[in-house]
Amino acid sequence: MDMYTQLQNIIDKAWEERELLKEQYTQDAIRETIELLDKGKIRVAQPGNNGWQVNQWVKKAVILYFPIQKMQVTELPPFEFHDKIGLKRGYRELGVRVVPHAVARYGSFLAKGVIMMPSYVNIGAYVDEDTMVDTWATVGSCAQVGKGVHLSGGVGIGGVLEPVQAAPVIIEDNCFIGSRCIIVEGVRIEREAVLGANVVLTGSTKIIDVSGKEPVEYRGVVPARSVVIPGTLPKQFPAGTYHVPCALIIGKRKESTNLKTSLNDALREYNVSV
Repeated sequence: MDMYTQLQNIIDKAWEERELLKEQYTQDAIRETIELLDKGKIRVAQPGNNGWQVNQWVKKAVILYFPIQKMQVTELPPFEFHDKIGLKRGYRELGVRVVPHAVARYGSFLAKGVIMMPSYVNIGAYVDEDTMVDTWATVGSCAQVGKGVHLSGGVGIGGVLEPVQAAPVIIEDNCFIGSRCIIVEGVRIEREAVLGANVVLTGSTKIIDVSGKEPVEYRGVVPARSVVIPGTLPKQFPAGTYHVPCALIIGKRKESTNLKTSLNDALREYNVSV
């Protein structure tokens, strides 16, 4: 039995029998799991041959970490924090640029080349290489962000802990997420997609491809290389007809050009606000 299986067995049992949280070996297993998360050696979810797989036992460990931790004061004069979870450390060794007042919680992973402008990354989140987390963007607990992603100013990537089987928000490699976008409830943005400013995506948001002769509707996923803008749909209510939010796929980034050129072309060609 390898180390990860041992940790999983302890955590799964403690999840069902909370009295086990009083045992030192249980607390050690939970803390070891959070340390592995912090170092990027395990993830809440990772891509596989059959799509993204959620590691429920890792999410359980994050949830169980809170009750075994005591409140403590962290002082960064003149600032003071009072919380159960410490701040991430060792950015120089990680090769991560962190601009004041960016905050990442212990138990989140930031890969080499990540840039954090004044922003926030929560426990359990995974941010891969060369991704920009721009000013006042937030990456919620357990969210998974790929390589070369740009999260523009004010973007809100939602977090999820419970239910443990729920998939986190996933932003795949080389996506561009425009200013003030909100992505929650396990929505997956596939590789190289471009979201214009103010796109809001929940698990129930209609995502409609209007680039062809007939509309094609998606929910919970933005297909690879899509260029997306906010839209509205008419809906009948007892008080009359009103427009509700949706998202519109208006085209695709071209595979024939490199990512930087493709992004610039997409923004120019489709006049997308970012």
